[in-house]
Amino acid sequence: MDFTYVPRQPGGSLAPLVESIWYARGRITYQREHIAPTGSTVAGIVLGPPIRQTAATGETLEAATGFLIGPHDRPIVNQPTAETYCVGIVAGPVACQAVFGLSPAQLRGRVVDLVEVWPPAAELRAGLLRLSTPDEMLDLFEATLRRTATPVPRMDRCQQAVAALERDPTRSIAEIAAELGVSHGHLDREFTRVVGLSPRTLARILRVRGLLDHIDVYGQVAWIELAATLGWFDQAHLIRDFKRHTGVTPSAYLAAQRAAFAPDQAEPGFVPDVKSVQDD
Repeated sequence: MDFTYVPRQPGGSLAPLVESIWYARGRITYQREHIAPTGSTVAGIVLGPPIRQTAATGETLEAATGFLIGPHDRPIVNQPTAETYCVGIVAGPVACQAVFGLSPAQLRGRVVDLVEVWPPAAELRAGLLRLSTPDEMLDLFEATLRRTATPVPRMDRCQQAVAALERDPTRSIAEIAAELGVSHGHLDREFTRVVGLSPRTLARILRVRGLLDHIDVYGQVAWIELAATLGWFDQAHLIRDFKRHTGVTPSAYLAAQRAAFAPDQAEPGFVPDVKSVQDD
């Protein structure tokens, strides 16, 4: 697959807000792909042919200039219309309001036009089109974020709760709330407002994300042992959560990755739509 992907993790004041900024250019060898949720908000500035994004609700955006994918708990369908040429950002779970100035609750499960909802996007896109290298483009994107991003009230407490769930997605939300000095209900409401997902929903996403990171798609996957290690009571429960978050069963996920990617290309959470792959 002829595809260039260059990620960068900004430091300093952007570190709590931005998981990565990235440059992507090339052609995928399949028509479309399902991308599992990570708990983050994702935006892309489209510099080439339009990219079609479809949310689990069926809402579809033909993104000619840019797209913004709100926090979600089901897979998004990514379908380039030709070559992908895009520069974007993965904003951390607490960062939707801080980075884009938008309520994550309004964006939950949605895909919207980035240029219409984020004022810096049009000028940033014009600047990116004048540049030629990935590093130059990422520099400009990072400089824009440093100028425009603003932390929001109560973000720090929600960031601590996210960090606790990242360390152990099976932890009791009530226990985390007590450590942070608030009630379970207070944390639940505050977290949902800042993140756009409830703590328990994010915990489920993080658990599947951890599972996907542990899988060697070209090896023998010990599903029963993985289920026990990562907190699932039984394999049926694991399969149910896996399909909810990826759109396919574990066996179909392995088949899709093996059919589309070489061993050094496999990307956790991506489910290529390959004609030879049938969900069971």
